[in-house]
Amino acid sequence: MKTELLCQPASTVARLTLAVGESVTCEVGAMIAMSDGLTVNTTSRSRGGGGFMQGVRRVFSGESFFLNHFHADRDGAHLIIGPSMLGDIVHHRMSGGTVVVQGSSWLASGPGIEIDTTFQGLGKALLSGESVFWVKCTGQGDLLLNSFGAIYAMDVDGEYVVDTGHIVAFEDTLSFAMTKASESLIGSLLGGEGFVCRFKGRGRLWCQSHNPPAFGAELGPKLLPR
Repeated sequence: MKTELLCQPASTVARLTLAVGESVTCEVGAMIAMSDGLTVNTTSRSRGGGGFMQGVRRVFSGESFFLNHFHADRDGAHLIIGPSMLGDIVHHRMSGGTVVVQGSSWLASGPGIEIDTTFQGLGKALLSGESVFWVKCTGQGDLLLNSFGAIYAMDVDGEYVVDTGHIVAFEDTLSFAMTKASESLIGSLLGGEGFVCRFKGRGRLWCQSHNPPAFGAELGPKLLPR
């Protein structure tokens, strides 16, 4: 599969070109346009099976119950996909291991990647503002992630601190804990930072430039009531 990222970074879309026999699994509603030579199958399971319960777990992580599987019947068939929020897309080639993705940031993946969910802990969810369940991608192949705003990758070797709401995904060789932004809790709250995510270990971390909850809180009061 050939992946081209267009219109970066504010309104990125991905053009996926498939050879005959290749397939890609996408989030429901991600398709913008496609050529002929593609067939679409909608199911609740990824390559590893799981069916109904796997779909239910994805709902708790912030993704859709169903998945769309696109299969190429000819060489050169292409598909254009994009996220629902304005932002960026990153293409990561997995060669094994696991990438943990925050809810709504998984966009598409190849057939060699199993899509499931993982429990991050109730305490982390309450303090970080993220979901209790996150998407877990395991295997080998193409993985496409999307963000709100621009996205950047950081190779962590030791520690790295990220403000809550800015995490897109991370390799599971990294762990994170919720901590105060400064030594004083009052100082952290008065400074507007509050709690942050402190990552430890060695692995890749993807972050987004904008925070969806903060954007919603800023925009909400300006909207006229219905």
